[in-house]
This record gives sequence, structure tokens and C-alpha cells, in this order.
Amino acid sequence: MNRIAVLGSANMDLVVRQPRLPRPGETIFGHDFALVPGGKGLNQAVAAARQGGTVDFLGAVGRDAYGTELRALLVSEGIRVDGLDTVDGPTGTAHITVLDSGENSIVVVSGANAAVTSLDEGQRAAIAAADFLVLQCELPVSTLIEGLAVARASGTFTVFTPAPVVPLPAAFLAGVDLVVANRLEAEEFTGETDAARAAESLSARRGWAIVTLGDEGCVVARGGVALGLAPARPVRPVDTTGAGDTFVGALVARLAEGAAGTAGTSGAADAADAADANAAGGASDAAVTDDARPDTARARPEISEDAMIDAIRWATVAASVSVTRAGATASMPTRAEVAAILA
Repeated sequence: MNRIAVLGSANMDLVVRQPRLPRPGETIFGHDFALVPGGKGLNQAVAAARQGGTVDFLGAVGRDAYGTELRALLVSEGIRVDGLDTVDGPTGTAHITVLDSGENSIVVVSGANAAVTSLDEGQRAAIAAADFLVLQCELPVSTLIEGLAVARASGTFTVFTPAPVVPLPAAFLAGVDLVVANRLEAEEFTGETDAARAAESLSARRGWAIVTLGDEGCVVARGGVALGLAPARPVRPVDTTGAGDTFVGALVARLAEGAAGTAGTSGAADAADAADANAAGGASDAAVTDDARPDTARARPEISEDAMIDAIRWATVAASVSVTRAGATASMPTRAEVAAILA
């Protein structure tokens, strides 16, 4: 199993279950409340670890009870936390409304996550040593750019979830090996309402893109060409919180399990990075390309179509199990559970 670094947020989720959304100015009764460890980064790290991944988590928590609890959870899942800093101030929180239909809405208060404005040497070393780096948008953009630059210079395969959607340098997406976005995120980044065309646009400059469509499955594209629709596994949802993160974590763990790690990425793709950086003309754009890549850097793992299709199938099953249970991390299946379904 190859090593996975997750650079991302750690939150405590405050979850309320209720029959419907209140109208403005209206008070209604909910019927359940729970404190659940969360944050897109932590969720993806736990999902990957439960699928057998060897995971390092990089981020920050506050000096409070929530921070202590989140650190303990990561350790209990076998995730390395040397790169999880403790900072002054509160741990990040997410305030989640779950309707009886299973749909959810979320408000995030960043807390300690906002303090991760740059990487320390230990965090940079963890990314450089990893075979896969997983990124989302719940940390400051400056940190995402730095993390991606370290990965590009080290031969680390990068996986990016653009959630929540934030402004990014023009060359950022061109420096990512795999983009996994839901339908709305893909549309915001590309302007395409058709999922297949959005996936093609997201993958046009480098590697892979997956656009997830909930109970419709997902569209996968490579090098600007849509390969098709992967169907969802039909289930009756209880809570969709964390389903996307379960998909990403399981996907990366499965890719890491079978990645060759020797073929690398084509020179054409690296040249495209450099062209994007030169066109943008900004230092932050240039930082995400391979221009300064050392000769000693290992080649990035090369993912075949068969390997990606297998990983998508695996991740689809993991996500389908998660929506039949309440909570984010609490709902994530183990590798044995997914394997039993696919047997």
C-alpha cells in the first residue's frame, strides 16, 4: 500500500436532524442532535484509512476539547498526526442540518483551519514522501498552492476536491492529476451544465476528472475525453453527509493499493503546466508547475483506465454504504464491508 497525505480541515460537526428547513424568521423543532468528528480533510483521511490506506493527516486543531477529541479519533483510526498542529483559538466547526429525506445543508466556521496559512518543514516532508496528496478548499488558498507545489516537485500524485468553491490561480487545476467534483462544483469551475463536458474541461490540461452525480453515478474523463458514466449503487439514503468524502477517500486508497509508481506523467502534460504558468504570469501560478522539479524526484504514479474504473467501482460502493447510516465519519465503511459487497 502506497502512502497517502491528506492536507485539509478538521472540524467538529454539530448535526441537527429535522423534518424540513425553516422559513426565514420561523422556529421549528428538530428531533436529534449529535457531535460528530468531521471536516472534509479529516473525513477523507478516515475514509482512506478504513479502506486500508496508510495515511498522514496535515492540518490544525485548536486548544480545546474538540481539538483533543479529533486528534484522538485520527490516532484511533491508525492515521499519523505528526503534521497536525495545535494552535491558539477554537477548533473548526461545521453546523449541519439533515432533513428527514436525507438531504443536508452545512455552514462551516473555519477556526483553527484558517491558521494553516503555510506548511512547516514536517508537513512539507510528509507530502514529499507520499505517493498521493489529497487536497480540498477548507484551508487557505496559499497553503493549497504550497502543498501542490511540493507534490509536483516530489513526484506525488495529486487529488483535488474543489469544495467549497473558492477563487484559485489560473494554473492550479492544470497542476492537479485528478479532480473530483460534484455537479455544482464542476459547473462553477467550467461554466458547463452538462456533466460530461464539465469533466472533459476539468481533465483537458492534465490527467483525470470525475464529476459525481449522486444517485445518478459519476462521469469520468481523461485528457479532455469523457470515458462514460459509472452507475451508482441503488440504496435508500438516511444521511448524505460525508458521502462525497467517503467516495474520495475510498477512491484514493484503492488507487494507492494498486499504483505502479514508476511510469510517471508525460512530458506533454508537464509542458502544458509550464505554458499555463507563463500565460498567467503570476508567481502563485508558476509555483504549481514542474519548472523547478529536481532531477532526483521520483515519477508520479501512472493510473491506467482499468485501475481508475476499478477504484471508482470501489468508491461508489463505499459511498453507497455511508449514506445508509447517520453521520460523516461514523457512517464510513471498512475495507472488509466493501469487499464483501463486491465479492
